[in-house]
Amino acid sequence: MSDSFLTHLSCWSCGARQPAERLINVCTCGKPLRAEFDVRAARSVLSRDAFAARPRGLWRWRELLPCPPGAAPVSLGEGDTPLIPAPRLAESIGLRTLLIKDESLNPTGSFKARGMSTAVTMAAALGATKLAVPSAGNAGGALAAYAAAAGLEAHVFMPRDVPAANRLECALFGANVTLVDGLISDCGRLVAQRAAGEGWFDVSTLKEPYRVEGKKTLGYELAEQLGWRPPDVIVYPTGGGTGLIGMAKAFDELEQLGWIGPARPRFVAVQSEGCAPVVRAFAQGRGDCEPAPNAHTAAAGLRVPKPFADFVILKYLRISGGAALAVSDDDMLAATRELSAATGICACPEGGACLAALRKLAADGWIQSEETVVLFNTGSGLKYAEALRCVTPA
Repeated sequence: MSDSFLTHLSCWSCGARQPAERLINVCTCGKPLRAEFDVRAARSVLSRDAFAARPRGLWRWRELLPCPPGAAPVSLGEGDTPLIPAPRLAESIGLRTLLIKDESLNPTGSFKARGMSTAVTMAAALGATKLAVPSAGNAGGALAAYAAAAGLEAHVFMPRDVPAANRLECALFGANVTLVDGLISDCGRLVAQRAAGEGWFDVSTLKEPYRVEGKKTLGYELAEQLGWRPPDVIVYPTGGGTGLIGMAKAFDELEQLGWIGPARPRFVAVQSEGCAPVVRAFAQGRGDCEPAPNAHTAAAGLRVPKPFADFVILKYLRISGGAALAVSDDDMLAATRELSAATGICACPEGGACLAALRKLAADGWIQSEETVVLFNTGSGLKYAEALRCVTPA
């Protein structure tokens, strides 16, 4: 397999260039960095058919992912999750084609495995020995697992009321867990305050350049699974927004490679009414978010008061002609059970939020019956026993 076509980093905001050969978190302007690839050179030697013939997994896209020459990816078999038809749900909503991208089948039971595989690969290759992350749950478990696989020290800061399953998996993987009285934003402040003194490399969402690269493989996979044509609509639960940003980046790269045309899906960012900073900013026409006051929701992954890369999320929502929608926790949890019972997928509340939002958009006519819609289930419902107890029969 050839080496990566990664060339450098550039700022998502000011465009300043940074080297990809050293550990770095954010741009000098304080905004997130973007991994850049020599797509023209890649196009001359790569073909989409060659990727299809490789063994399954995220790292079959290695040339288009960050991995220094000679380095071995830190992998637990992540990626290439199924795209599952949901005909009964589609009929009940009035759609011809509804597909569920089931990320619960990744290692550690969520889509966070993708980003941590690429982030830990680069961090280890560039000399980091101690990694730290604030997490609402699944990211902490994923970091703990991939740090264990790489032989690195992991420090995870979680809200005290994080789901028990997330605390357990971090402990099982040998991570150092700190429970915080507050939200993920409070955890993030503690990581930032202590990182330099403790020698930690901070792998917070979009505060390092490479988690988003793992998430962009969602876009590669969707295009391939749909015959190299993106879907019409992607309904995505949006906390930090890494997956939405990653998929948008992936579709741009695929077009530059000549593997897809200019058509793009309309992105729908789904949040909870108890924590909806992106929805509010989108409706107000703002370019960034105000922190959500008193953030609360049963979906731990959606309890992000202010995404760090909010301006990038909002940009891609508007470019795609997309939408941002908040649903109540009651509707979310009812839809979580409905999604599971109708498909056999063990849905998480974030996946349920997407179904509840999709019903609203279809009822309003924003989505047409003939369009192909992909809905994301980002993790396993088994990790949300506390939140889902109220929707299961006694």
